Amino acid sequence: QVQLVESGGGLVQPGGSLSLSCQVSGFTLDDYGIGWFRSAPGKGRVGVGCISNDDGRSYLADAVEGRFTISRDKTKNAVYLVMNNLEPEDTAHYYCATVERPWCTVAKEDYWGKGTLVTVSS
Repeated sequence: QVQLVESGGGLVQPGGSLSLSCQVSGFTLDDYGIGWFRSAPGKGRVGVGCISNDDGRSYLADAVEGRFTISRDKTKNAVYLVMNNLEPEDTAHYYCATVERPWCTVAKEDYWGKGTLVTVSS
């Protein structure tokens, strides 16, 4: 059974940091790239970035470039989103999902986690 489970969300002050995890099961990180997406209150889903399944290269949206990083641990079948210098505008539900080329397109066979909430507020 394919599952993606996000964790690590919470409340953080502006300028702070938070690390999210996406634990996958039912497939390996060699099978699919994994993307991070977010949905802010009252807004649609947007891509944050992704990591490819073949060479492990990461791709980040302009809005988070330089602040966020994506990495993976194939031994744990997990992907991580490390978020630094967080801004109130980063407040959103964060989801991980399977992606494919051209990176970070949602895969035709798409699997999604249920999301984790990140709130950036003082």
